[in-house]
Amino acid sequence: MVEKLTAQGRMLEASTQWFVYILRCADDSLYTGITLDVGRRLKEHNGELGASKGAKSLRGKSPLKIAFTTAKESRSEALKLEYKIKQLSKANKEKLVAGAVALAELD
Repeated sequence: MVEKLTAQGRMLEASTQWFVYILRCADDSLYTGITLDVGRRLKEHNGELGASKGAKSLRGKSPLKIAFTTAKESRSEALKLEYKIKQLSKANKEKLVAGAVALAELD
């Protein structure tokens, strides 16, 4: 990660790749989130790195599997895409996961 700091030590800009991911739960539901490290986040959601690290809404829905990931250049871009995906119906999310709908079609 490349950071630019002010003289006071505050971060101005970070150049890091963010990921938007969709998890498939054991009950066949889908969960969408963002992270810097998809593998670590999956372990957190599955409770492998501590019971309180994953999302509350995923408790009891293990095992979780990665169904979809895409990289974005900034946290802002990742959050915007996450929001768009969360607004989709389950049927359209399934199309996205299956590759039947391109990300560009979400705009």
